[in-house]
Amino acid sequence: MNKKYFGTDGIRGEVGNPPITPDFMLKLGWAFGNVLSKKISTKEKLEVIIGKDTRVSGYMFESALEAGLVSSGVDVRLLGPMPTPAVATITCMLKASAGIVISASHNAYSDNGVKFFGKDGEKICDHDELAIEAKIEEKLVTVSSDSLGKASRIDTADEMYMNFCKSTVKNNFNLHGVRLALDCANGATYHLAPRIFDEMGAKIISLGISPDGFNINRDVGSTSISALVQTVKENDVDLGIAFDGDGDRVLFVDNKGDVIDGDQLLYLLALKKQRSDGIEGVVGTEMSNLGLENAFRDMKINFCRAKVGDRYVKQMMRDRRWSLGGESSGHIICGDVTTTGDGIVAALQILSALDFLGLSLRDSVKGMQKHPQCLINVPSSSSSVMEDPSILKEIKIVREKLGDNGRVLLRPSGTEPVVRVMVEAENAEEARFACEQLAKKIQAACS
Repeated sequence: MNKKYFGTDGIRGEVGNPPITPDFMLKLGWAFGNVLSKKISTKEKLEVIIGKDTRVSGYMFESALEAGLVSSGVDVRLLGPMPTPAVATITCMLKASAGIVISASHNAYSDNGVKFFGKDGEKICDHDELAIEAKIEEKLVTVSSDSLGKASRIDTADEMYMNFCKSTVKNNFNLHGVRLALDCANGATYHLAPRIFDEMGAKIISLGISPDGFNINRDVGSTSISALVQTVKENDVDLGIAFDGDGDRVLFVDNKGDVIDGDQLLYLLALKKQRSDGIEGVVGTEMSNLGLENAFRDMKINFCRAKVGDRYVKQMMRDRRWSLGGESSGHIICGDVTTTGDGIVAALQILSALDFLGLSLRDSVKGMQKHPQCLINVPSSSSSVMEDPSILKEIKIVREKLGDNGRVLLRPSGTEPVVRVMVEAENAEEARFACEQLAKKIQAACS
């Protein structure tokens, strides 16, 4: 079945336009509570953890979801501003029934959305999403007054999550003498990441730590990384770290100002594992650079591609019993220490790996040669273009021309009304030319 509301990572859209409205969020909370009640058989009261990023609309949707859940008989525990992975972690720590995050991740403040975690701290599956959508179509019926849920706040959430993050590296690991530039995107990590890295001994220059409800991801963070690049270049620091608005992505900048993306970070972590505990395989996605696949082939490390979306990466990791996976965008899942993509945890694992390898960030990724990649987003509200015979013919021509030295990928975005056109080739000019030609044909087909 096709989903009506859920995309690649939860439900997301522009605030005020359906379904990102208060009345829908009320119904969504109620529907989720009812699905939980059928899914989890327990005599105890069901409990759902709710966290949010720093968007001004988060207050409105927090209240609406809370009301919907309470009306279904579910207790609610509110965290306030908190990274997406922190909600997953705290859900597990408190043995709650589920977790909800109010966030549109790397999007602008004018968007918002909802992500769901099960009691195991992992994103809910397609089956549960379909069950929620089916329930939304039913009439909202409030439970009797003696069965209503209650709402309360968790005042110790910051300390719980900070202590967890620090526990994911060895006790004797510290950052004394390390100079970091830290970009928190004016998002959910603004009050946590600087404290964690400071307490571990690093000297920090911070940016993106003054959220006002409207400036999340604005000219800062992992999707606007030029601010961090400039900060690294202008200051005598060893490296830079950038999170996105909800803290589940991380990118690095080396001491020369070059961006180190998610594929390179996966390579680095795999290199460390190979030299320490050993590693059988790594999960990437359809968007992972061909250079990463080639590097793992040379290292005799298995590599598999999942659909785009960190929950699909985690599913393949689970199926293959591998502990490492991620996306080019910076979703890094360190499955031996956490359940989902976690920017702060991944950053600590990277820093620990560099310490183990005795290498600078720049030197640690030299063994992976990235293929030039061109990505163009073509506005489209329909995925039917993916089946257009003329487009399929053009894709075949480009693939034959590139051979084994390139890749072509078309996919509708799960978070935006666009079709993503990606081409990799041996040189940047060839990749750009092929990508632009495909994008023009798709644009014509959509018009």
